[in-house]
Amino acid sequence: MKSEDSRRSGWIVVGATFLTLGMVYGVWYSYSVFFVAFLREFQWNRSVIAGGYSALVLIHGIFSPISGWLAGRVGPRRVILTGGCVFGLGLLLTAQIREWWHLYAAFGLVAGVGLSLVGWVPSVVLVRGWFPGRVGTAVGVASAGIGVGIAGLVPLAQFMIDRIGWRWAFRILAVLILGWVLPATMFLVRDPASLEATDSQMGMRGARARLDKEAYWTLAAAVRDLHYWGLAGVFFTGNVVTQMLLVHQVAYLVDHGVSALAAAVVGGMVGLASIAGKMGWGTLSDRVGRELTYTLASLCTLASVGALVLAGRHPTSWLPFLYAVLIGVGYAVTAPVTPAAASDLFGGPGFSTIFGTLHTVLTAGGAFGAWLAGQLFDRTGSYTVALWVAVGHGAVAPILMWIVAPRHPHPPPAQSRP
Repeated sequence: MKSEDSRRSGWIVVGATFLTLGMVYGVWYSYSVFFVAFLREFQWNRSVIAGGYSALVLIHGIFSPISGWLAGRVGPRRVILTGGCVFGLGLLLTAQIREWWHLYAAFGLVAGVGLSLVGWVPSVVLVRGWFPGRVGTAVGVASAGIGVGIAGLVPLAQFMIDRIGWRWAFRILAVLILGWVLPATMFLVRDPASLEATDSQMGMRGARARLDKEAYWTLAAAVRDLHYWGLAGVFFTGNVVTQMLLVHQVAYLVDHGVSALAAAVVGGMVGLASIAGKMGWGTLSDRVGRELTYTLASLCTLASVGALVLAGRHPTSWLPFLYAVLIGVGYAVTAPVTPAAASDLFGGPGFSTIFGTLHTVLTAGGAFGAWLAGQLFDRTGSYTVALWVAVGHGAVAPILMWIVAPRHPHPPPAQSRP
């Protein structure tokens, strides 16, 4: 009975995390429609506007090790609760911007800090703690909420921009975030029982004595291991291509004759396609391995680049929607498989901090990809070179995953201690 109650509580937490991730990352990916709105109102260069997104991603990544460490120390629930408040504040401040540096300070810095606390790393720590033996599946289900958020919030953001303007759109999104995250985290989310047991049942001395009996991965040991850097390479290169496409897709389609609202619908379809991808890739990776699963998803991402090019040549055809399905399914692998691969290789008490640093690398790749595409467009007047860069990175990522080989985890060095 106790085990059944624990499973029920765990799935309630997964359900709440599903919706929280959907809300915050739905706003994240809505930047593609705000991108076009900023172009029209401020006439800034695309690299400047993309830089605002890159600032958010970089700050989110830089603070990820801190949010991972805090989640391991005080529990992910408190971290997520605090992050929801800061993220909502960042969106309210973004609604007031007048200069480019306002965008970087409000959306990049404040919202970025909030996102790191309410978003991916503490959520992975939370869900992994409840389902340590089914990481890929549980994280895949929770992360499917991101797809729901994209599907709902990207078209909603464009609708609000058209009807009431982008400033009020940001304000309403802030209210939605605060209206869900605060009560949901307070009343539905509980920290994993393993964290509670460490503090209340065993006591810190007892826990430390048990852990000292055998070596386990620490951050210091992980960064001296080539597998860590190989996995970091997977995270970086894979996210360069996906974030480059997801940030610039609406602008690319609008440039080639697709209406802003239709392009936003395409963006929403990316989210719908990613729902099946996140749950499917997570379950598949638990059964056939991380390497094969990641490779299949990468092929979908590479195919999406070709579909986007063809969509630009035939904007009134079904090709924009084929692109949406391919990139949605392909990019979705990042959510369940990257934390599962990290857990395979570097599981143990130090996982939250190690994964936080790897997530920093992942977000650096996303920030670089989004900014680089804008910079290349400003210099060349098209996205052609950027798309070739995306293809190159998309091909390298699965190769690195096979080299890292999470299907063959290796033990930490004997001297590795807390």
